[in-house]
Amino acid sequence: MAEFDLHSCDSDEIRERLRLSMKIVEKSPVILFRRMPEPETRLVYVSENINRIGYSADDFIEERIKFADIVHHRDQERLRDEIEDYARRDVGDYTQVYRIVTRDGETRWVEDTTTTERDSNGKITHYQGIVVDITERKLAEEKLSRSEAKFRRILATAAEGFVLLDDKMQIVDVNDAYCRMLGYDRVELMGMSPHQLATKAFKRFLEANAERLLNTKHRTFEGSYHAKDGHLVPVLIHGNTLYDDDGQQLGFVDFVTDLTEQKRSLLLAGEVQKNLLPKHPPRVPGLDIAGRSIPCDEIGGDYYDFLTRKAAASSDNDLVAVTVADIAGHGVDSALLMATARSAIRERFASPGSLNEVVGDLNRSLLDDFSTTDRFMTLFALQIDRRDGHMCWVRAGHDPALVYYPADDKFDTLGGTGLPLGISGRGLFSENQSRRLPAGTIIAVGTDGIWEARGPEGDMFGKERFKQIIRQESGHSAHDILDRVYSALYRFGSGYKPEDDITLVIIKIEPMNT
Repeated sequence: MAEFDLHSCDSDEIRERLRLSMKIVEKSPVILFRRMPEPETRLVYVSENINRIGYSADDFIEERIKFADIVHHRDQERLRDEIEDYARRDVGDYTQVYRIVTRDGETRWVEDTTTTERDSNGKITHYQGIVVDITERKLAEEKLSRSEAKFRRILATAAEGFVLLDDKMQIVDVNDAYCRMLGYDRVELMGMSPHQLATKAFKRFLEANAERLLNTKHRTFEGSYHAKDGHLVPVLIHGNTLYDDDGQQLGFVDFVTDLTEQKRSLLLAGEVQKNLLPKHPPRVPGLDIAGRSIPCDEIGGDYYDFLTRKAAASSDNDLVAVTVADIAGHGVDSALLMATARSAIRERFASPGSLNEVVGDLNRSLLDDFSTTDRFMTLFALQIDRRDGHMCWVRAGHDPALVYYPADDKFDTLGGTGLPLGISGRGLFSENQSRRLPAGTIIAVGTDGIWEARGPEGDMFGKERFKQIIRQESGHSAHDILDRVYSALYRFGSGYKPEDDITLVIIKIEPMNT
């Protein structure tokens, strides 16, 4: 809690502060403790919410049981050695992760963050801190490690900040981690609003979603703050609304994680992945082409490419191919698989063969890489002969391409059969054909992150809304149509981070003499 002068506060203010503090402790998964240093090492305070693990605070205060007794037997020696080492080196602040056993015999993982209190001579008078149940996180990490052992990296996370807000969204208390995160003193932060710390984009998000955020009991979202020295601090916020017994809002509490290091590594990986995408669309007479891919995280599992190859009995690259692919899932493993798939696609397209032969060979070459994962890849490959506009395409488990004929105000699809890639080496892929489409026709090849994008209330963007944008913008360039779609998706999501990667290629048929 923030320090304050009792003599400068009236009793109502003191009671209000205490009431808010007690509410936080009661509802928080964080157990508070305070203990004596050696040789006593006894607990002098344990918060009442320790009853979450089946014990009462009095069990420990009255020494009916010692905290060391509930530490898992496999962690006791390590824990004791660590504490002795910290004491020997006079380390005041430290964090330990270990297991405890609840009264009913259940094993739970906890993260124990300990700080010290010293007298004027620098001698430790008390150890105090928090114990957080991280069992779900540990189980998730173990599950992730098993399923993504070949691909994932362990990213270090920064300490979690804590901020308490009153019902007017003004800061009334913060912890040291929050201060360190932003470079402010505690006194400087008192009375400020998170809006004052937010970047312009994050502030727009907070203002656009203020009503929904304030009226939601639990919320999780990302944003960015300005530190005192001006640098940006990306954060993950887990927020909770505090209510009194009558259901009236008392205030808000946020647990804030600094994502700087995580974002820095992922942004670097994202830059590498971005360089694998086309720098610009091909300039082909009779075709106006534009493409874009935006991952939901810093790196993603979507991919698109523009390729050229020689037609039979021709020495020129007369065939223009557009490929759009989507790895199931997203994140580090999907990004790595997509990089592998890109290399295989480019290598196979450089060799002769019909489009369905190309996709069949590609499927077989990817089987080894995908067989050790639960991933697969959908693909839509479209090939256009620039000499006469003849088209062929293969659909491997991907959503059909959308075709719009402005002259007739009619939509159609480029369908076909074929399993996603990386599932079976015996999969067959049908090749579909079409003559040159009329000038003005628009072909849209996208991933499901477009129509399955969700708004703040959970409703989906949908294909009808997508079609309406294509219809309304059909008179504009492929690049402008692309811009309109992505702008509409941003507005629809009210600035929320999308849940899936979003990739779209627009091909507009132009007169051959263009």
